[in-house]
Amino acid sequence: MKTRLTELLGIKHPIVQGGMMWVSRAKLVAAVSNAGGLGTLTALSLPEPELVAKEIAEIRSLTDKPFAVNLTFLPTLKPVPYEAYAQVILSAGVKIIETAGRNPEPYMPMLKSAGVKVIHKCTSLKHALKAQAIGVDVVSIDGFECAGHPGEQDVGGLVLIPKVAKALEIPVIASGGFGDGRGLVAALALGAEGINMGTRFLATVEADIHQKIKEYLVKADETQTILVERSLKNTMRVLNNAQAKKVLALEAGGAGIAELAPHLSGRLGLKALAEGDPEGFLFACGQTVGLIEDIVPVEQLITRIIRDAESIIKRRLTGLVN
Repeated sequence: MKTRLTELLGIKHPIVQGGMMWVSRAKLVAAVSNAGGLGTLTALSLPEPELVAKEIAEIRSLTDKPFAVNLTFLPTLKPVPYEAYAQVILSAGVKIIETAGRNPEPYMPMLKSAGVKVIHKCTSLKHALKAQAIGVDVVSIDGFECAGHPGEQDVGGLVLIPKVAKALEIPVIASGGFGDGRGLVAALALGAEGINMGTRFLATVEADIHQKIKEYLVKADETQTILVERSLKNTMRVLNNAQAKKVLALEAGGAGIAELAPHLSGRLGLKALAEGDPEGFLFACGQTVGLIEDIVPVEQLITRIIRDAESIIKRRLTGLVN
């Protein structure tokens, strides 16, 4: 299954693993790349830039296939040395970088001079056009179904993906709500060149999170996510758990960032993922959780997605046309 994305990035299948805080580490990244997709390391999962270099080295010990590193520029209470992270990633010879959050334009000269292919993740047509204008190579567009930050416009992927794919000349990756072969075929039909999956990769053998978390995702359905941080204009889709309810109650009472901050801390997630507590943190989770039915090795998941997608195209869709 060749697309402009597979050709550009040198991967076998048009499937990208999303950058997930604390979870997108070497074992999962390498497994996705070895299975023919594009594994993505989340740089900010490592508390210091120097540790990113070690993680990249570990990935290379596990795979010789292409992989990416995600660098997300978001407002934080504690300043992040983004340039130091970028320098470490480039010094390690990484050739595919996914940026997200704020406009990556200040870093584009540095990235392009190093021969890097830049994928920028965004949530609206306006921002996708801007990303193309500043020279990114690929846009990954998040529909409203996605885990984490879907933006403030609440446009679902069924509308947003074809709008963006039609407007842009560069390849588009569809993100938000994808977890199986049916979704891959739909994304291609909408004009995308591949899909990005985050939530679905959580329920794999290689995801370095507690087994109880994975089992919780299998049992959950598509109605079990809610939106928090809307009062901060930093909307986030998360599991509807105890911590999310606490944050929503605080927001309803008029709490500001100072009062909310302790309840939004990513460190709560690191602890909960390790201990198997799905209630104790803001658990970024997409509506695609409703499509998760099992916990399988990454290779089995990707092989199944491609097999099912090819079957749909060859048997069902071809047969509809006389």
